[in-house]
Amino acid sequence: MNTENRIENFPVSFFSMIMGMSGITIAWQKAGHVLDVSNNIATPLALITSLLFVGLALIYSLKLARYRLAVVEELQHPVKLNFFPAISISLILLSVVFLSINQQIAHILWLMGVVLHLAFTLYVMSVWMHHDRFEVHHINPAWFIPVVGNVLVPITGTALGYSEVSWFFFSIGIIFWIVLFTIIFYRVLFHQPLPEKLMPTFFILIAPPAVGFLSYAALIGGIDSFARVLYYIALFLTLLLLTQLARFAKLQFFLSWWAYSFPLAAITISSMKMFELTQKTGFIYLSWVLLILLSLVVGYLIFKTIKAVQGHKICQPEA
Repeated sequence: MNTENRIENFPVSFFSMIMGMSGITIAWQKAGHVLDVSNNIATPLALITSLLFVGLALIYSLKLARYRLAVVEELQHPVKLNFFPAISISLILLSVVFLSINQQIAHILWLMGVVLHLAFTLYVMSVWMHHDRFEVHHINPAWFIPVVGNVLVPITGTALGYSEVSWFFFSIGIIFWIVLFTIIFYRVLFHQPLPEKLMPTFFILIAPPAVGFLSYAALIGGIDSFARVLYYIALFLTLLLLTQLARFAKLQFFLSWWAYSFPLAAITISSMKMFELTQKTGFIYLSWVLLILLSLVVGYLIFKTIKAVQGHKICQPEA
């Protein structure tokens, strides 16, 4: 397949890589404060993640310029549609990465991400409301992606002094998380199983409560009963999915495997935050286990992605 065809078939879901890479970067940054580790890992990760985002953004911009109809097709697809907010989420996550590096850059990235994510959220929800082709089997945990982005906003927003804006986005995210969580469990329990390609998206179930915990703790400046509920449901979902590892290990590699990364990063960071807020030693041990698991998973995902790109198994027309 020539380069032009690969650009035409370049999937917007590639931006889920930035979510995962930003997640592990933030996790190692947090580990520097909580677990007393060196920044020798977090700093290179921040640079790699930033360059990767720029590279993916340039390639997708080229696709938009040359193959507008292919982008429109993705915008109308019941699954691919939900990966467009991964672009704005990437900007918001990069603002968290840069918060401890350069607050001015973090501020710019956050503003860009928030505006773009609000636009994506309004667009996606408008499509959901006025569709004429979606059926219950189309829904899957990837539909959480537009919601997760809203819950992320307060992490940088509160640090920059945008209290009311942060509450606005948190409210959107937390309410629609509950709505979608109910619908997705109904779909899983009473309809056909998820296609193999989408099985890794089950890990996305962890992200809304884990990120919700971090944002809520930032908004109230501490921990209360609701914060604990958010953290512990995220921890339970993590344990539930880890018991299914034998099933996930049998799956063929797809870009959707990157769905493992950001949710694992979210529960890892949340566990470190729980130690900060409660000073319970058990959270230190849990944080180390999760950080090591996250690092192994992301390393393996990078290896599999590079191998798939070299083997021309990505950026191909769907069968």
